[in-house]
Amino acid sequence: MVCCPAMSPVSPVWPRKPKLWTFCVLLLVLLLSWKSWAVVDYQDCHWLVVLNNFEKVGSLPTKARFMDQEPIDTVTEVFQNLVDLPIDPREKYMSFPYYLKVSLSCAKQDDEELVRKSHLMGMRPMILISYKSPVNFYHWDVENLQIQMEAAPLRTSGFCSAEVMCTLNWYAPMPIKNGSVVMSVDISTNGLGVFISPQRFYININGFLKKDASGKAIYTVGYESSMLKSAVFSRSKSRPLWYTKDHAPVLILGGIENEKVVLLSDTNFQDYSLIELSIDSCWVGSYYCPMLQFSATIHDAISTESTLFIRQNQLVYYFTGRYTTLFDNSHSSSSWVRVLANECIKKLCPVYVSGNGSEYVLALTTGKHEGYVHFGTITDGLVSFRMVPDGWSICEKLSGLNCTITWATYIADERALLLLVKAFLTSFEDFYLVNFNIDSQKMIILYSLPKYVPEAQGLNFLVLDGTETYTSTLLIPKGLFFNTFNNILYIWGNFILQSYDRSHFIFLADFPRDITIKYMVNSYRGDMAFVTETDEIWYFLEGGYDVYRLVPSRGWNLFFNLQKMEQSPLYADQEVLVSVFYEDGELYQLVFLQTPGNKRLVKRVLPVAQVLLFEQNNPQILLKDGDRRMVAFSNICPFKVMRLRDLPKTQHLSRQEIYRAPPPLVSESQGFHNNKTLAVYQGLIYYLLWLHSKYDKPYADPVHDPTWRWWEHKTQYKDYYYYLSSNWLATEGMYIDMNSYQKLYNISKDSELPETVFLDKGNSFSFTVFLSSYDNDTNSGSDLTENLAVAVAVADPHCLEASVNQEVLINRKAVLYKIIVKDRKVCYDQGLSGYNLKKTSLMVKVLRSSGKCFKATYLGASMQGHLMVPVLIGCPPGKRLAFDVTYTVMHSQNLNKHYFDCVVSNSEMPCFLYRDLFQPFFLIQDMVTGDSGSFLGSYLLLVVGGGPTMDTISDYTEEEIYRYNSPLDKTKSLIWTTKVKRTTPDKKFYIMNYQSPGIEWLCLENSPCHDIIPQSIFAPEFFLKLLVSNRGVDTSTYCDYQLIFVVHLHGLPISGKRSLFIVIVSSSLLLGLVVFYILFCLVWPHIVEAWTSLRWKINNLIASESYYTYATSNAGFSFHSRSGSEESSRALSKAGSKEDNVARK
Repeated sequence: MVCCPAMSPVSPVWPRKPKLWTFCVLLLVLLLSWKSWAVVDYQDCHWLVVLNNFEKVGSLPTKARFMDQEPIDTVTEVFQNLVDLPIDPREKYMSFPYYLKVSLSCAKQDDEELVRKSHLMGMRPMILISYKSPVNFYHWDVENLQIQMEAAPLRTSGFCSAEVMCTLNWYAPMPIKNGSVVMSVDISTNGLGVFISPQRFYININGFLKKDASGKAIYTVGYESSMLKSAVFSRSKSRPLWYTKDHAPVLILGGIENEKVVLLSDTNFQDYSLIELSIDSCWVGSYYCPMLQFSATIHDAISTESTLFIRQNQLVYYFTGRYTTLFDNSHSSSSWVRVLANECIKKLCPVYVSGNGSEYVLALTTGKHEGYVHFGTITDGLVSFRMVPDGWSICEKLSGLNCTITWATYIADERALLLLVKAFLTSFEDFYLVNFNIDSQKMIILYSLPKYVPEAQGLNFLVLDGTETYTSTLLIPKGLFFNTFNNILYIWGNFILQSYDRSHFIFLADFPRDITIKYMVNSYRGDMAFVTETDEIWYFLEGGYDVYRLVPSRGWNLFFNLQKMEQSPLYADQEVLVSVFYEDGELYQLVFLQTPGNKRLVKRVLPVAQVLLFEQNNPQILLKDGDRRMVAFSNICPFKVMRLRDLPKTQHLSRQEIYRAPPPLVSESQGFHNNKTLAVYQGLIYYLLWLHSKYDKPYADPVHDPTWRWWEHKTQYKDYYYYLSSNWLATEGMYIDMNSYQKLYNISKDSELPETVFLDKGNSFSFTVFLSSYDNDTNSGSDLTENLAVAVAVADPHCLEASVNQEVLINRKAVLYKIIVKDRKVCYDQGLSGYNLKKTSLMVKVLRSSGKCFKATYLGASMQGHLMVPVLIGCPPGKRLAFDVTYTVMHSQNLNKHYFDCVVSNSEMPCFLYRDLFQPFFLIQDMVTGDSGSFLGSYLLLVVGGGPTMDTISDYTEEEIYRYNSPLDKTKSLIWTTKVKRTTPDKKFYIMNYQSPGIEWLCLENSPCHDIIPQSIFAPEFFLKLLVSNRGVDTSTYCDYQLIFVVHLHGLPISGKRSLFIVIVSSSLLLGLVVFYILFCLVWPHIVEAWTSLRWKINNLIASESYYTYATSNAGFSFHSRSGSEESSRALSKAGSKEDNVARK
């Protein structure tokens, strides 16, 4: 089927051929309608994804909101019971708060029946979660991490008539990663069951939610309303959706007339909430800020990574969400914070691209501070504003009575503001484009805009060089947009001006001067859209000059009617455009539909290629076939087929780290999982992310793979675990395949270039463009190359060079263009991995193809002939420097002919002997490609800390670092030295490389490792903290490799004084012992003899004393007996005489 050629640029008169007009339209409708219906089988099925709480998995249909950000300890007991699985019971396994619940829906089919059928046919949804890197790369590592999972089938709990008829869904953990709040979820099939096209969902963390007393999630920024009032949207015009590109988890949209209401969404408006903001709305006019008009409308709304900004009247508020994965809770807001309270703010301007680890917002003032800009910076949720210029106004540098800043945009890479300034003269107004540098406070007038719209004289573009003529229509500038990737600046209003150098402009004449642009959106992939004051949508391909009207247009009407015929729920007769924005290169509309009994807000794709295809106005020609004449349509697309060949590895260029983690295999007969197996899946995913985060350590593992340590001691039992599983003996009926949990290194796409390309110093990439011609009569190579010409442009020619090699295939009527793009090694100094990368781009364009060439796919038409690839120059993410301790120990053994480890060895940190030469070796480890090779560049090695134990290591000051490491030190403080002759230009430090002779430890008397007191009978030990950096000394890479690691030294000598003291004390003790021994040996016999004599005498004395005591005691006893008897006889005699005396008486 031959498609009708593309539309012509918009002009006052449409070119037509009246004689065959009706026939062409009818044929076009029939062919394209058939084409749309032919692919309906692929488009009427779609995925459904929602969040479920961990504790409610498998229960009745519930939908959770993504607010909890901390892992939970709910799977410990489950893992403790897994005794016959490759699980380390000593490790701590946690889980995440949420599951992803996956289902599918097809038109005119029962969803539950379709899911059961798909499960029985072997379908498993494949899930790819991509984490967006954080803004503040000073706080978090920059990495493009992806996890590839497989959703597990689970029957819904509750009553069902039969097990096989229970409601079925697929579940997978929703892992959380520190430093990332924006996550995309790509769902695709495993190739079995019903075919459903891949679909992407954004499931972001919402930091503006909290739980009330009942545990229900409520918003902290206001009150949620469940009612959408059609009158509210009907009287409101569309408004721009402003946010930081790739970093805003929650999008905010204001502009609802006379309502203190905004739309919030944490899924890129896949769903949304209507919020009435809890702000005071109290504003009183003043002399410098008169109350011209009061309204409850939220005029401007901007969302960043963690903070929302709004403007109501002249008041500006911000609210920082609770994002514990980014920063401390103390940075969060409890209510809306009013900022710039004493200023009269007339407009907020967004800054779409972050820079230098921060995000930015610009506030334009009026009144007393007219001509100033309030420059807002957001870093880790902390907001600060600074008024620029400092001490003088922009108006002071311009001619005229006064001025006002109409629009401002900020270029973070240049630290420059671009300002659209209107100067008021006596009888007229002048507009200027002004550049203001934030750091130097210098202002330059780049361009003075003409007063009237130029006269294009039938051209579709006009170069403004001062010789052009003008119409009588006033030029009304409204705004600026600067694309930091291709360096193209746009000034828009009732015109469009385009500039590549900000000084010379091109007027795009296809845009009519009687229409004014309200806002514009850019995809950063080569295309953009303009929305007018009357909500018309216009389309433009960057690098070209043709502007096309999409809505309303003949092509749009045709497409809209076809959708109505198919009864699409995304289209209605009564629609109100709410906003237009780009997502992943696709143009989307946010539309409020009004159908009887159903008013709703929907997000839908605006199919640019399909509309332009329907809009084509192909010229008709008559072909002769003998005596007959046939109507045909000529092809205005210059090529028939366009394909990309010899593509580089996508994963390597885009620097994506990808892990594969399937669920455990279950022994259930129908393959269903249960809550325990899903809990194990949660724990495995958590542990995988934990290994990934812990792998970034100074000492390199013997195997360059974060998952290596997971199964290090379990691999030998792999067959045993498999035996248990295959014989239905596995614990809990599950089996964990160790080989399936791995890091993937060579993922590539066969037909697409990566979304973003990272280039290190001198790196390059190449690909081939294949073009074939429609013209079968072409027989020469010159005709082919003329018809199939390709233009290649780079945004920064001084940074990138592009070369094109052409090969003509005459027999195939085709041309091959091999394109090579290479870094010129001059555009970037040195930086840490992922820091402040230079933004540029590559553009490939087939001449005469803009808006005219399309490709039919099962997803609909797509545009061809135009490619734009963002390129980031600098140190790419995922590269690191590591201490190769394994090879260092081996080399030390060979170099010193021995190796002595510590008495108490530590495999993680081997010891090095003080008297041995120490020659360290380092590895450059690529976390994306899996490569791990020796670092062959130059570097500085500095001792920056130390201590006698790991717990007492302290960091040294700059002065101490100089004294301990510099060969110029005269204070006898050097810790080490080397025979290397190369030093830094100031001679302060040594420059070393892998061929350096090694380090000799000195530990001079004023160094901290001098004279260490032994803590035991073993030799003294010391821990040195070393810094290795190649900054300023290695020109082979853009990467500023910085590594800090600890070296454990043992066998340190003690000082001479302490040694002499120890010798003297030891000698004295030894001499004393010898003397004592001699004396002891000489005196001992006499002592023994004396002791024997003394003991004999003592014994004799004791014996004699005992005898004397015995004799004395016997004599005393006899004498005592005699005395007693005598006394008794005397007493008797006395008694008797007494009696006698008595008797006698």
